[in-house]
Amino acid sequence: MSEPQAPKIEFPCANYPVKVIGEAADDFSQVVVEILKRHDPEFDPACVNLRPSSNGRFVSVQVRILATGEEQLKQLHDDLRATGRVHMVL
Repeated sequence: MSEPQAPKIEFPCANYPVKVIGEAADDFSQVVVEILKRHDPEFDPACVNLRPSSNGRFVSVQVRILATGEEQLKQLHDDLRATGRVHMVL
């Protein structure tokens, strides 16, 4: 039996969902938005959705970007992780 294939994404992909999880801090979403704008200059910070964890220790920043290709998404992931503040990028 063959492995199920991940669904193919057609690029460019408008409204590509990205969720970034890190420790809650006043400037966490600002740091994430600055990185997102580097990879998607048209990104609208007004579309950021913040959700704190139940105990308030973590926060998830949910956004939608214009994904232009796998290389852009890989670089975005790498840049977010390089902050040392991001625990997970989904």
